[in-house]
Amino acid sequence: QVLSCSSALLRAFMGKGGKKGGYPWWEHIKGKGGGGADDSHRAPKRKSHYDTELEQWFVKIDGKGYPAYKDLIGQWDMGGWSVFIDKVQSDPYAPPSMIRARVPMAKAGFPAEYVTGSRIQNIALVDFITRAFSDVLAGGSGTDWTAAAAGGGWSGSKGGDLKIDTPGQYVLPRTSVVATKEFLEARLTLALPARGRTIEGYRAAEIVGEGLKQAVHSALRYEALDKSALKAHIEAVVDQDSLRSQLDAKGLCAFVGNGSVLPRKSGVDDRPMTKVDEPNLVLFSSPASMEVSIDLPYAGTVRGMGIKKGIALIIGGGFHGKSTLLQALQVGVYNKVKGDGRELVSCDPAAVKIRAEDGRYIQRTDVSPFINNLPFGQDTTCFSTGDASGSTSQAANIVEAMEAGATTFLVDEDTCATNFMIRDARMQALVAPEKEPITAFIQKVGPLFSQKGVSTVMVIGGTGDFFELADTVIMMEKYAAVDMTEEARKIAASMPSGLPAAARSTDFGTIRPRKVKHDGLASTGKVSSKSMRCISYGDTEIELTFVEQLVEVTQARAIA
Repeated sequence: QVLSCSSALLRAFMGKGGKKGGYPWWEHIKGKGGGGADDSHRAPKRKSHYDTELEQWFVKIDGKGYPAYKDLIGQWDMGGWSVFIDKVQSDPYAPPSMIRARVPMAKAGFPAEYVTGSRIQNIALVDFITRAFSDVLAGGSGTDWTAAAAGGGWSGSKGGDLKIDTPGQYVLPRTSVVATKEFLEARLTLALPARGRTIEGYRAAEIVGEGLKQAVHSALRYEALDKSALKAHIEAVVDQDSLRSQLDAKGLCAFVGNGSVLPRKSGVDDRPMTKVDEPNLVLFSSPASMEVSIDLPYAGTVRGMGIKKGIALIIGGGFHGKSTLLQALQVGVYNKVKGDGRELVSCDPAAVKIRAEDGRYIQRTDVSPFINNLPFGQDTTCFSTGDASGSTSQAANIVEAMEAGATTFLVDEDTCATNFMIRDARMQALVAPEKEPITAFIQKVGPLFSQKGVSTVMVIGGTGDFFELADTVIMMEKYAAVDMTEEARKIAASMPSGLPAAARSTDFGTIRPRKVKHDGLASTGKVSSKSMRCISYGDTEIELTFVEQLVEVTQARAIA
């Protein structure tokens, strides 16, 4: 089910001209162009005749002041397809203008099954088209239309970059391309070109008349794409969605398919590791005792490790693959491109990665299941702070995830507050429970599942006290998974943890529902996100670094 780890796989994950990407999308476009040269600094071609009214208008306003661009807002006929100019930037330094390219579905010619057959087929279709469109713009036609002009000072040429969302390894619901039974539409940004604040009309005409037209003809027509590649992409995504949808009925919170490639190339490169990168690469193989089979619509029967609902521990020595497995599970809520290596790594769609987040803001959150008896009688059923500790932040993260409907928690002890996770018998003997405001996670993880139906998958390497609570124990040894459940239970029985019975909580507590006030979301200024890790919300910077399941900057923009 996974592409072989060879030089062919390495090539399959490089875009036109060596650009990073999740798949060789340029190979799916008939009539490929050159090698993606950057022509952004050359003078625009001046033709004797321009075919469309929009190009003619660009030429007409050449040399005028930048505000003249606003006259172009509206719909323009491009001869069988249309351009919609929805928003024009106020000046060359402002955020780019927003445009749409629309082709009637009768001309686009995509099979109705892909467009309206099911939501997941439509998601996979528009993802594929977005990738193809992005690659044409980025050099697949011979010119890199995504490159902005730069340099030359204030009076130099500026802007001109034409862009669409560029996906990575994940197949997410997108609005960069919209496919309905009536039309197919690509949504882009265009930094309208200028010298100083003087319109470069000829350059704008070239960008739309050549760059956009090439992308439309190469990516928005079924006949222009590799049909077998599109079909394989859609089928792979449908299989992944089917796999995830079957977990609940099978009593599983996660599944890891045999042959999966879990390690990535590096911490900043999400493509799969290959034998070229690491000769000792180990493909995943399920322990026989945990192996289950699942039937998929196109791939047929697949086999792999099923992690049952409840409390699952991932143990093992350092550098043996514990966190690598958990990291694969935390993105198991997403579908991936074919060849990613983790197509058969699937997780409960409502799984949330939980961690400590020192210094975070907490507003009127009921953390009483974990935090009580604070000094000076501070109320923890409606708790607020602008600078939470590690333990308090982790408690708030759990409560908020439950409010949002999480049914599986993914926890790595490396990113947790130690005093939140466990207090051993010696510490409890020295600091009596009535003097400790924190009820440790080890006391709540059992009722969390039995009373709230929330499973927990934990990476644990420093304490065995969780053994007696665990339903499943997986040991990672040289990146190979071993079922150690029975061995862990024997150790727990022969070596009791020594925690007094009073320290073992039998009740999780109550989560009080909250409602967000509409005026509480009002920003004091502009809202934007230029990276996956931060949102500028008026005067406030919202840090997203510890929201580890975000995988693309477009998700941060959508949240903003």
